[in-house]
Amino acid sequence: MKTKNLFVLDEKDDEAVQLFTNLGMPRNLAKTIMYLSQIDECRSADVEQVANLRQPEVSVAMQELRRRGWVAKQDIKGKGKGRPVHVYNPIVQLSEIMKNIEQEKLREFETVENNISELKNIIG
Repeated sequence: MKTKNLFVLDEKDDEAVQLFTNLGMPRNLAKTIMYLSQIDECRSADVEQVANLRQPEVSVAMQELRRRGWVAKQDIKGKGKGRPVHVYNPIVQLSEIMKNIEQEKLREFETVENNISELKNIIG
């Protein structure tokens, strides 16, 4: 019988997930990022189990991570008929993801700051 080691999200990870969600990130995406930051590769089922997410939530999170270029997907053909198994590999480190998020939030802040300034000029 094979034994498989699965990581778990601990209190520190939960705290990071909460901070990500405070920044406007969907919770399922934040949980997925925290799990992926601790492994070299995984299947969707691994993320579901460790992050306590449903399959559709993992799919949506993985699509977003792939869109951003943070995760690569590889299809592994199983024995016999049936769908291939999707294996995901993180492409960038958590520190790089954080830099991207920081840049996004700073751009959002600049936009808000500019809009407020323009409103002040219009209203007088």
